[in-house]
Amino acid sequence: MPHYQAWEEFTRAAEKLYLADPMKVRVVLKYRHCDGNLSIKVTDDVACLLYRTDQAQDVKKIEKFHSQLMRLMVAKESRSAAMETD
Repeated sequence: MPHYQAWEEFTRAAEKLYLADPMKVRVVLKYRHCDGNLSIKVTDDVACLLYRTDQAQDVKKIEKFHSQLMRLMVAKESRSAAMETD
């Protein structure tokens, strides 16, 4: 399971994974209070992408990216066009 250190790298890989097959992709957010870690995992059962952070400023980035993916998942318009405009 690739664990990404760079946020931009993770978002590009997650977008690519989602656009390849939107019906199979799942997104999981997990917060561990004992460690103070927030992790986001994007998977399609073949590939699994993971980004983990303990920095407070990364929470807004993760929240924005997560909401962007959720909007794409419920949108009826072209998924690739919507991802490029955001």
